[in-house]
Amino acid sequence: MLNRGSVAGISFLLAVSVFGQSPSPKSSPAPASPSPSQSATPSTEQIINSLGENDLQAAIAALKSNFTNPEAITDTELNRATLQGLLMRMPGGLVLVPGKESAQAESSFPFYSEVFENHIAYIRVGALDANNLKELDKKLQDFTAKKGDAVILDLRASGSGDFATAAEFGKRFCPKGKTLFSVRGPAARENKGFTSDRDPAFQGLVAVLADSDTAGGAEALAATLKLNDKALVIGQTTAGHAVEYSDVPLPSGKTLRVASAEVVLPDSQPLFPGGVKPDLPVDMSIADKRQIFRQGEKGMSQFVYETERPHLNEAALIAGTNPELDIPDAQRRLRAREKPALRDSVLQRALDVVTSLEIYQKR
Repeated sequence: MLNRGSVAGISFLLAVSVFGQSPSPKSSPAPASPSPSQSATPSTEQIINSLGENDLQAAIAALKSNFTNPEAITDTELNRATLQGLLMRMPGGLVLVPGKESAQAESSFPFYSEVFENHIAYIRVGALDANNLKELDKKLQDFTAKKGDAVILDLRASGSGDFATAAEFGKRFCPKGKTLFSVRGPAARENKGFTSDRDPAFQGLVAVLADSDTAGGAEALAATLKLNDKALVIGQTTAGHAVEYSDVPLPSGKTLRVASAEVVLPDSQPLFPGGVKPDLPVDMSIADKRQIFRQGEKGMSQFVYETERPHLNEAALIAGTNPELDIPDAQRRLRAREKPALRDSVLQRALDVVTSLEIYQKR
């Protein structure tokens, strides 16, 4: 429950925003290179965070008695400011849903897998649910029977799934007896731990692909594989939403989702709100990734390997020709206008890293 100081602090934050939105006289442009004293000026958030409870209560009292528009400092507005401020200060910890529908978005991309270079399995699991867990078991069984030695587990389309199911996915890769993670509530007695109680289905090299679409149970899975299976996480930082939510219905029909428990790793490291940081950061547009996933039913190779175009080679030199030039002008102009082909730079980097590590290990 919020104490009076917290409520007042968030209310003061809104009041500062109200003042900041008031018209101000024109001023001369700021200098391009601020002086040391200017660069050291604390931000509004830093100032608010430095205020004690007495400061906050005094500020609210001053606003109520002195602000030019008393209607902006009513109890209703102060309560609204409190909720607005908390939503801003606790991203992922509080979610306001317009209706009764769940704020947990289902993955729009199904389970998918293929094998690269005859020995590297690419598996995009999609939602962490029982059906996809069965699909994973089948693929791992087939893959290990064919002596495959590396798995690239793509969690960039895994934004749904509970933590118990996420733990089951983790057991397929982590050693038996390892503590995977725990879900910690407000009181110690509410902790629930997950431990691997089976031998792993795969024990080779594992790389995990992640980005800001990797959320909830998928974040717990990525962190577990990184910690317990020494898997490399490649891509971008995850969403930072590895929490269990409690839905609180509001009288208007809207729903307030409150983070009531969080995932904690065996080393006591929480995943909320910072998420899982990649071992190898790779920038890629979320929009491009989703487009690739929509178009990838016929295989992901087209987004990793470039189609070879005619180029100058030894045979052309002997023949006295140049394939790069011996194409019609119209075709050359068309190529110049072509948009760059979509490329999954994250998957490409993972394939490069896995291949390099395997070459090194075989030396």
